[in-house]
Parts: sequence; structure tokens; C-alpha cells
Amino acid sequence: MPALSPLDVLEQRRAAVTGQDADAFADLFAPDGVIELPFAGTDVPDRIEGRETIRTFARAAMAAMRVDSLVTLAVHRTEDPEVVIAETLAKGSSGRGDAFEGRSVQLFRIRDGRILLFRDYTGPLREPS
Repeated sequence: MPALSPLDVLEQRRAAVTGQDADAFADLFAPDGVIELPFAGTDVPDRIEGRETIRTFARAAMAAMRVDSLVTLAVHRTEDPEVVIAETLAKGSSGRGDAFEGRSVQLFRIRDGRILLFRDYTGPLREPS
């Protein structure tokens, strides 16, 4: 069975995030996969290393907030076939029920159907317009 394309992986990620499935999300990563959150707040790590650490992080994040909609606004291919850049819009609610939306630019390195690197440049979360 051939490996998933980067766009297939992004679609599976969308389904896992909006389905609140932290295990499916983590399983998209290589065992030594990395998430980088360079603009994360002080209460969020800026680097998460390893699939099982990502799983623990995703479970906690999904318990704290729900993403109901994750729309890919644009996908940019690069000269490196493993690297894809996505512009996204997420809408959801916090654990307290406060609605939010947020835009993000996300860089992915995907090899053989597994995410090696997910770097998320997230803007501030705001009330939906």
C-alpha cells in the first residue's frame, strides 16, 4: 500500500482534530516527529518531541478546547516535495464554552505518509466575526 500524499495527511489531520481524536492525530506523526509552536503562550511548550509526547499534548489540548471547523484556506507546495505550507482558519470553543476563531500558517514536513515536522504559526484567538 503506497504512503499517503501530504495532502491526504493534512485531510486526516483535519478529521482527527475536528473529531477530537488525539490518538488519530498523534498516529499521523513519525515516532520522532516534532511539533513547534514558536508563537505559543507561556503556558504552552514551544517544542514537543516524539509521537507519544505529542499524543499526551494532543489529549490535554483537546480537553481544553474543541475545534469544530478547520478550514484550509490555501496550500502552498515548495520545491521540496516533503514540505507543504497551509493557511488555515480554525473555529471552536474553549473548555468554558467561549467561542473562538484563529488563523494560522502551518509548515509541514511529511515523508512516507508521516509528519516529521509540524510548525504552527498561530495568530491570536478571537471571538468569531
